[in-house]
Order: sequence, then structure tokens, then C-alpha cells
Amino acid sequence: MRISGGSAKGRKVGFKRAFRQKDESDELRPTSAKVREAIFNILRDQITDAVVLDLYAGTGAVGIEALSRGAGRVVFVEHNPQRVSIIKDLTERFGFKDRGVVIKERADRFLKRTEYIFDIIFVDPPYRSEELATVLPLIDARDVLSDRGVLIAEHHAKKKLPASIGNLELKKVYKYGDTSLSVYCSSIKRYSVQ
Repeated sequence: MRISGGSAKGRKVGFKRAFRQKDESDELRPTSAKVREAIFNILRDQITDAVVLDLYAGTGAVGIEALSRGAGRVVFVEHNPQRVSIIKDLTERFGFKDRGVVIKERADRFLKRTEYIFDIIFVDPPYRSEELATVLPLIDARDVLSDRGVLIAEHHAKKKLPASIGNLELKKVYKYGDTSLSVYCSSIKRYSVQ
């Protein structure tokens, strides 16, 4: 996998050891280059100086791409220690160490304790898990999305997410083969999704 835009364009991310898993709940299915490109087309100018959460970071490709494209800070949350090590190595090698925060923790535990407020939240749990049903309501309840923030959930195209989750309102769903990106914004605040 390679970074498709920004200061690190063309640089390779991902290692074979990142794919080692403990069990099915530790499945790694990296976001494809096509879907990553779509994510940043959806976000457009919003990425510049944004505080981004890459939840279930995996190889860190989405968060590193965000840093490459000008995000102010990216918080990577990943519970697999090998993947945490890989993300730390990549942020350092690509010169993003000062803007990347790598946290080894389960997504739900991180959300319950975090004090960060994010402009962009990217959520990509293993497709076979039911993690979205847990973390999306938690994101809403903890109010960690900024006033004009955007949440993008990547999931299997056969899975349909709710039209609203508390104050999170589904704005648009994009489909790419067997992958869907569901884009949520706050129903309290107004934001226009391209």
C-alpha cells in the first residue's frame, strides 16, 4: 500500500507482520487505495489542520494519509501491539512523529476516557464484528466530535447503519464494491457534505 497524496505521496505503508492476528476479532482488512482516495475526496479542504481520530487504526494508512495531506494532529487507536509499533515507526520515518499520537488501547476504552475533541473521526472495525453498534453511540454520548466535525464509518456494503444515532445524523453513504462509507455529522450543527 502506498500513500496517494500530500507530502508522503508514493511512500509505502504496511508490513506483513501487521496482518498477524490473535483471533477473528483482531482481523485486519486495510482500507484500499481507492477507498482512501474517496475518503479524502469527501473531506476535501476539511483535512487541513484538522484533529483526526483513526479508530481501529490497523496499519495506520488512513491516519498517515491524513498527516500527509496536512492534518494538524492524528490520534491512532489500535489494540494490537505489533500494529502500534508499526504505526509509531511509520510516523517517525515519514517525519510525522510530532503530529501523530499512537495509543495502544481498545476503541471503547479510549472513547470512555479521552479528552480530545476531533474534527474528523474515521471508524473501521473488523467487518465481522459488531463494534460499530458499540462505538458509534459512545462517540455520540461522549460528544467527541467537534461542532462542524465529520464521522466516516467504513463497513461491509451489506450492512446498513441507522439514519441517526443520538445527535449523529447520516448524511450520505458511498459504495465501493463490497465496502461502504457512511458519513455522519451532528444534527445540532450544520455541515454540507459533498
